[in-house]
Amino acid sequence: MRGADALPLPWRKPRNELALLVLVGVVALLPVYTFYAQDQSRLCLAQAFEHARLSNDACFATSVDKARYGAHLYSDKAPGMSVLELPLAAATRLPPAQRLDGTEFRVWLIRVATSGVAFLLGVFLVGRTAEGLAPGWGGAAIVAFGLGTLYAPLAATSFSHVAAGTTAFAAFLLAWRRRHAAAGLAVGAAVLLEYQTAAILLLLGAYVAVRRGRAVLRYAAGAAPAIVLLLVYDALAFGSPFHLSYRYVVGSYAQRQASGFFGISRPRLHSIHEVFVGNRGILLVSPLVVAAAYGIVVLARQARAEAAVCGAVTLFFVVLNCGYFLPYGGGSPGPRFLVPALPFLALGLGPAFRRHPWPTSLLAVASVVPTVALTLVWTATPPMRHTIWQELWHVVAEGRSSHLVRHLVGKTALGWIGSGGGALVIVVAAAAAAALAFLPRAERLAVHRWRAAAVALAAAALLATAVRAALMPLDLRTTISASRLVALPGDEVDLDVALANRARDGFTHVRLVIDLPPGAELLGAPVVERGPGCTGTSTVTCDLDFLESHMSTHVRLGIRVAADAPPKLKVRAHGLAGSSSGPSSGITLITGSG
Repeated sequence: MRGADALPLPWRKPRNELALLVLVGVVALLPVYTFYAQDQSRLCLAQAFEHARLSNDACFATSVDKARYGAHLYSDKAPGMSVLELPLAAATRLPPAQRLDGTEFRVWLIRVATSGVAFLLGVFLVGRTAEGLAPGWGGAAIVAFGLGTLYAPLAATSFSHVAAGTTAFAAFLLAWRRRHAAAGLAVGAAVLLEYQTAAILLLLGAYVAVRRGRAVLRYAAGAAPAIVLLLVYDALAFGSPFHLSYRYVVGSYAQRQASGFFGISRPRLHSIHEVFVGNRGILLVSPLVVAAAYGIVVLARQARAEAAVCGAVTLFFVVLNCGYFLPYGGGSPGPRFLVPALPFLALGLGPAFRRHPWPTSLLAVASVVPTVALTLVWTATPPMRHTIWQELWHVVAEGRSSHLVRHLVGKTALGWIGSGGGALVIVVAAAAAAALAFLPRAERLAVHRWRAAAVALAAAALLATAVRAALMPLDLRTTISASRLVALPGDEVDLDVALANRARDGFTHVRLVIDLPPGAELLGAPVVERGPGCTGTSTVTCDLDFLESHMSTHVRLGIRVAADAPPKLKVRAHGLAGSSSGPSSGITLITGSG
């Protein structure tokens, strides 16, 4: 499709647009998260820029995310987010990043002024294009995308995925509108934010070439300044314009990131499982993506080239995320490497709402509920033990004593004005946004009541299947040996718990859980061969990081038999990868008591 035959850029203002953007912003931007490695790495670089340097040895010395070149330490991230943070960090006289924590108002302000603004802009762009494609459904798209995808929990953070996704999507809309130089400038900025958006730069270049031929030269000229800046930065920091920061990563993941293409290899079954149906998998948290993908197919009937771009971008980031050795990228609300593609996928929301309003609306609600819940708890320590749906069920069954309620985000921005109840305000704002977006369409939806039951059953079956897949046992085998099997009260026993991966694929987020019965007192901290260590006393949970195929590791601990111990003490252990549990094993100690 080229020239005058192409579909003009769809662009209309949705009903209640401003009110919906405010409500969505309240939900996504009020949480005040803990100070993360992402914050430190980017702020360290921003403060280096402030002093006309690229390295910041004192700051990066305590950072997890860093690169070493020569005798100095640098950020291992793309420099774009640090450039955005620089003006506000300098204006607010931010203390050295290594001394900060997440409760610092200036840190939250920098997050909102960068990623938060990009979040609102991305939601605005999706709403306007959805309304243009499906009049009357732009407001629903605002809420579905803004509160029903991983864009929301990453909005008030220093992760650069949201800013990169919004900038790249804006470039796509500019190219669609034939503003080719501006499109190139925007997509070049996206590459400065996230290296992997270079794939979007190439895909949009092909799109411009197909539609307008020589306009690709204006597009390339627009992208050139940002690319030149990146080449100059790499040359000054790492000795060559073609050496990215990830080439020099140091730390616990350095070996894994050195394999494949900066840690990316062919997709693996376990990674695919985690991305789609793990405890934070995209189909569990945002089943709306199914409707959005269907909408892209529908869009292809009237805008084939544009639908092809959206499909190709989505597919690229899905394959990338399934091929990365850490599908969730460490501490995050889910498969965060998909996030730059989400606005492109969301272009299908308008056609999906228009063609099948009932199923799409139900999937939207089934996405908003878990995503808002995830927004409130994803930084919790300890993390979620089950899928977000199971955690929500425990809220119904256990109320305030449930794991999710006990680990709600510790602080919101309302705390700085002396107001509490921030989590409640967030939930009420989300409910108000959903009501404002969907209730005006209730009369239209009512004509489809006869389909509602079938759609609800289908959605329930989808979720049940995903939960079942997420809970399938893994081939993680545990064995327990003891220095003695008969021990009197007061005796000490040394336990050696081995965890072996018998599967053909490697597993990430591996934990070993050791249950000590009453009468067995833990002596000191367990000794681990890998991972950051163990927590707990009666239920000991050891974070072992990852286990490659046919790899095993040991955890050694000592216990003392208590004076009131029962005649038999049974110690049990099992392995976990993500939300999936391996079979348990046990050993019985005879105490000679009773």
